[in-house]
Amino acid sequence: MGEEQEEKKEMAEDQDVTKEEAAESIDDMVEKSEKAEDKAAFEEEIEAAELAESEKQAEPEKKEGLETEITEAAEEQAAARQEAEKAAEEAEAEEKEDQAEEEAAEKESAEDKEATAVEEPEEQEANQEETAQEPEPSPEEEKKEKKPRKPRKKKENAEENPEKKPEHEDEFMQMMREEEEEKKAAMEQKGEEEAPVPEAAADEEEISLIAKKPKKPKKKYGRGAREAEEMPEGQQTEESTEPKIYALRTTANREDQVVDFLTSNAARKKLAVYSVVRPHGMRGYIFIEAATRTDAEQAAFEVPYAKGLLPSIIQYKEIEHMLEQVKKEANIQKNDIAEIISGPFKREKAKITRIDKAKEEVVVELLEAAVPIPLTLKMDAVRVIRRDSESQPDD
Repeated sequence: MGEEQEEKKEMAEDQDVTKEEAAESIDDMVEKSEKAEDKAAFEEEIEAAELAESEKQAEPEKKEGLETEITEAAEEQAAARQEAEKAAEEAEAEEKEDQAEEEAAEKESAEDKEATAVEEPEEQEANQEETAQEPEPSPEEEKKEKKPRKPRKKKENAEENPEKKPEHEDEFMQMMREEEEEKKAAMEQKGEEEAPVPEAAADEEEISLIAKKPKKPKKKYGRGAREAEEMPEGQQTEESTEPKIYALRTTANREDQVVDFLTSNAARKKLAVYSVVRPHGMRGYIFIEAATRTDAEQAAFEVPYAKGLLPSIIQYKEIEHMLEQVKKEANIQKNDIAEIISGPFKREKAKITRIDKAKEEVVVELLEAAVPIPLTLKMDAVRVIRRDSESQPDD
């Protein structure tokens, strides 16, 4: 009996030892798990701090990017203005040159007319004296005189000796004048009056036609010239005093935020910005109505998600269909399944339970709601997506 009791005592002691060891191992495991949880929490705190620092560092970079874009746009505008000024100066210089050439040509033609007017009476007097001294020609001599004299051929080429070409022309003109004068004298002797056209007058007319060059129209250069050529009447330009509409490029799906920032910026700076429009359905653009381009640029300066103004002015006719609402009868019936397109329940599906055409309102119930709650909405805030074939007539 004593041995059995001793064995039981030993077994109990062994069990106590194993229990103590198990308890110690459990405590160790609990400590380890707590340490692991503390470590994970510490790592999460470190990651959150790193994310906050990275966001702070990214903010000045975004601002710098916006500032660089604005400065680049301003530099491009300044370069375009300089090019337009240079083109205008060149056009003025060309006009002055054309005027100087025209004046010189007019002076030359006037001098030629004076010289021919002085030479003609002297030649006529000399020819009259010669005809008075000459005896009356016989009929055979008159026939010979009527035949035109052929000018002598010169062996020298006009291209090789350009200086002798005017002399040859003067001799030919002189011979023709002599023939005309002889004919005139012969007709006077016969008693017949003829008035041949002198070649000097024809020469003067040719000179006057050459001298009077048609004036060239004034040329315009640069973007202003292209706009003047393409711009029909009644459209606005940068020089007009009426308010103008400009298009501002934005990040897609950030148009509403840009409108809020821009309106507050214009009110704070007291700029001549009259309205800001964000058309429904248009992504990436909003429209600004301002007195000048500088007002619109100052209003959009340092606005987040704004990418700059478009270079051309937007005419009202181009966006009229986006701004003016045309009333149309809504094809909505009771029990239709519609989608809410605006408001806090946007993109939710609902069933139309009642229609009030006088107030242009509908009462709907959300399909996914656990408890059917009636909502009163405007007709233009819902879009019919499915129609029940067993629909009842309107109330």
